[in-house]
Amino acid sequence: MTHNNDNLVCVFCASHDSTNPIYNEAADALGRELVQADYGLVYGGGGHGLMGRVARGVFDNNGSVLGIIPHSLTKYEGTVEIGRTILVDSMHERKQLMNEHATAFIALPGGFGTLEELLEIATWSMLCIHSKPIIVLNTNGYYNALGDMIDKAVEAGFVKPGNKEIIVMCDTPQEAVAAIKSYTVPTTRYGLTWTTATPI
Repeated sequence: MTHNNDNLVCVFCASHDSTNPIYNEAADALGRELVQADYGLVYGGGGHGLMGRVARGVFDNNGSVLGIIPHSLTKYEGTVEIGRTILVDSMHERKQLMNEHATAFIALPGGFGTLEELLEIATWSMLCIHSKPIIVLNTNGYYNALGDMIDKAVEAGFVKPGNKEIIVMCDTPQEAVAAIKSYTVPTTRYGLTWTTATPI
């Protein structure tokens, strides 16, 4: 029996395995922890790297998995389907659908794509496009430099001090999953209301 169809956590992470097994093991563990907490997974699709590890960790433990991948990326990330897969035409459509299906976001270590997804979804929260938890799994201190950069942005006046809390850093998969339920949306966000624009 597969559970968690309506309680999906979106995970951003690398589409490669790391040469350091600590990152790979954390991805394996996160998949199991999500199912134990009655969450399923929505992610960028495919079966490679940390992405594939999280997906298999969820699927192999009877959790629901939804992959969303652009047609073009199947040439790079492969066509392995873990759970259900939706093929889309663009990266923008991929991210929009992941946001629509997700109840929360967790970012694991990754490269440019992972950083871009994490910072965009944090920006969307700051602009009140969504109010969902955003958790960073800071395995092996991987995101310490990002935390330092955010502190520098606060110090320079580019980020409101309260908006630093849009992103919650955790050290272990267990802490990351638990942080979803304890997450509090900062009151310092922009307070914008997003509606369909009326033509002028």
